[in-house]
Amino acid sequence: MKTVIVIPARMGSTRFPRKPLAKVLGHALLYRTWSIGRAVEGVDQVVVATDSTEIRDFAESFGAKVIMSQSACENGTERVWDTINQLSDRPDVSINLQGDAVLTPPWVIQAVVDFMRENPNVQMATPATQLSLPQYEEFVASKAGGRVSGTLVVFDKHYRALYFSKGLIPHIRDRKHLVAGAPLYRHIGLYGYRSSLLAQYVQLPPTPLEKLEQLEQLRVLENGMPIHIVPVDYRGRSHWSIDNPEDVAIAENIIKRDGELVL
Repeated sequence: MKTVIVIPARMGSTRFPRKPLAKVLGHALLYRTWSIGRAVEGVDQVVVATDSTEIRDFAESFGAKVIMSQSACENGTERVWDTINQLSDRPDVSINLQGDAVLTPPWVIQAVVDFMRENPNVQMATPATQLSLPQYEEFVASKAGGRVSGTLVVFDKHYRALYFSKGLIPHIRDRKHLVAGAPLYRHIGLYGYRSSLLAQYVQLPPTPLEKLEQLEQLRVLENGMPIHIVPVDYRGRSHWSIDNPEDVAIAENIIKRDGELVL
């Protein structure tokens, strides 16, 4: 099974312009993410996909394979499809690893790669981590404070996603049910796809819920295609996403406390 990790990287983030080149403890976000991708076993290639010549030149300076993708791509999933079609040999499985995933442990990506290898009928998979009660309360407080990032997911007993949301799902009607082990899962924003699913995805128009939530994976669910959830364990490490310049200092403090993942 040929597997490629694609790292979509673009300059035009509205909340954090030039984000891929921003430094975290002396290393650019893009370099950190590429290094994490390179630590995953059973992957044939790690490719940076960008529409920026500046990002291309920077990525090539540290030895990354770079594909120039179309600027018209609406999201990372479309950019992955555009990228793998420029490779000499289209992979069986593509992993979409966001270019700012500097705190995503390699074993989380590994879990998705292994799951796709072991389940050849699965067309798309994505990881999620169960929140402890303190982690959930922290997530709730973050949302109440106006933070946009952070997505929750609910899924059925066969680990097929029911819905993803930036809001608080499931709704907790009675807090007596908010107990240890409750099905409270934070979605980790990386994806594994078969090429056949990507070919279908790019032919579908953006869907109503996708546009409302601005979550690209909802296009898959709204068209009746399953997404399988891969539960993962962060092994005591902290999760954080870098969406704004202010998040860099938080990520740096996490790395100082938890230690480097790679490098």
